[in-house]
Amino acid sequence: MFAVTTMFTTINMVYFSFRGTRKSGLKRGSDELFSQTSGVSNGGVMNPHTDHRDNNNDAKKVKLDRNLNKPSRVVHVRNIPNEAMETDVINLGVPFGRITNVLLLKGKNQAFLEMADETSAMAMVKYYNNSGTPIVRGRTVYVQFSNHKELKTDSMNPSSQVSTQAALQAAQALSSQTDTQGGPNTVLRVIVDNQIYPITLDVLHQIFSRVGKVLKIITFTKNGTFQALIQYPDVITAQAAKLSLDGQNIYNGCCTLRIDYSKLNNLNVKYNNDKSRDFTNPGLPMGDTGLDGIGFRGSLGMMGSPFAGLSSLGSPLTAAFAAAAAAGGLPLGAFALPSGTGASTTLSLAGLGLPSPQAFGGCVLLVSNLNEEKVTPDALFILFGVYGDVVRVKILFNKKDNALVQMSEPHQAQLALTNLDKIKVFGKEIRVNPSKHQVVQMPKEGQSDAGLTKDFTNSPLHRFKKPGSKNYQNIYPPSATLHLSNIPASVTEEDIKKSFQDTGGDVVAFKFFQKDRKMALIQMGSIEEAVIALIKMHNYQVTESSHLRVSFSKSTI
Repeated sequence: MFAVTTMFTTINMVYFSFRGTRKSGLKRGSDELFSQTSGVSNGGVMNPHTDHRDNNNDAKKVKLDRNLNKPSRVVHVRNIPNEAMETDVINLGVPFGRITNVLLLKGKNQAFLEMADETSAMAMVKYYNNSGTPIVRGRTVYVQFSNHKELKTDSMNPSSQVSTQAALQAAQALSSQTDTQGGPNTVLRVIVDNQIYPITLDVLHQIFSRVGKVLKIITFTKNGTFQALIQYPDVITAQAAKLSLDGQNIYNGCCTLRIDYSKLNNLNVKYNNDKSRDFTNPGLPMGDTGLDGIGFRGSLGMMGSPFAGLSSLGSPLTAAFAAAAAAGGLPLGAFALPSGTGASTTLSLAGLGLPSPQAFGGCVLLVSNLNEEKVTPDALFILFGVYGDVVRVKILFNKKDNALVQMSEPHQAQLALTNLDKIKVFGKEIRVNPSKHQVVQMPKEGQSDAGLTKDFTNSPLHRFKKPGSKNYQNIYPPSATLHLSNIPASVTEEDIKKSFQDTGGDVVAFKFFQKDRKMALIQMGSIEEAVIALIKMHNYQVTESSHLRVSFSKSTI
């Protein structure tokens, strides 16, 4: 009896909240609503101590059931939040088939989604009314067939059309993709490639919650790469997340999400901490946050983020998405487009409230336990320059096994610290820590420090001086395999191998790139040998006009 009373109350409230909109230019939404509410009398008063959405479920269900016998390829979505965009609505339908049109009625908290055929629309309505819970930006929405057989949006204003067409372009690109992974599953495996900035469990939760409710997350590091397992309540939501987010960059030009289906059907989370979390069981203990403790052999635990609580980082949009943003703001964060579509694949993080990689405490690093007989400012400049542009280096006069290295940006300092701490350089395991100094001071005029301090501000060897440099996409931890580039055609394999052997290490393997002989891979006997070879061979003059470029590689020969 209470559910029926609630139904009448809800329907009557919706009726009166929208009765004044019948005369608006977008008449379809009003007509649809009135056709469903005619002849309904007022009901009882809703219990103020009961959750509004839960009380409405039965009423919504009755209304949905009445339309299930009238299939249409147009789907009506109600209760969408004010901040919802076309991409959010389209995201609901992407797993079920091709989408041909979308209409968003912000003032009425409604939307219409036109599928390519009734079969796709029927699958969508059936799923959301029987199994799944459709969510748009954290709010539960309600899905039913529309009384309309098609959507006609030609009369809409131009700015709305730009936003709609951009969203449809993204949806069509998604629909044309073929999924080459294994069968769909509720658990996704997420790999973060080209991780210049630390990514936290909370950042992943904010991103993946845009698609639907996230049940569990486990994060870990495998083969030097940050990864996560993310569980949704059903396969459809997981599939939508995979389609929407695979290939997206979390931050500009980096931290790319690579997503496939996990072989696991359920995640067993033991602790709620910064490495793992079960959102359905908040009472779990924190465990030992210094250990992984999540049941993965060889897991190293995720990199902690120093950026918590900072303002968000905006991302540039291109082509149609830039026009859409200017016309009314289409957030590019709901879809990942395959290469060649001309659209950016960077998530718009401003709308997510995600942390910005703008500050890491400072740009200066303290490097200790150096081999003071062999390490020079130039050697540190080349080694640390793999991870950012080095501005100055100062080997301490009274303690020559210590040095200060100033990077041009804080996130480069974080990147260098993450990759170079505890690696062996000239026989000694160096330590890298943040320094309390904000800059490295040059010697005062007239003073000499025996060349222990050098300024590299104007060095031509900086790898990242160009904004958006492609070198950011090729940053890897120290490894035994080195990537060589800028190799002249006149230089042979034997020439290169001999030069690298002269650095004091063993050359285990060598291979030219088949499609580009200007590049090659060379594998040294150990990581330490590769580090020394990089220091000695980067910018090595191989001909009168050519200098070798050396970096660490993720590949093996």
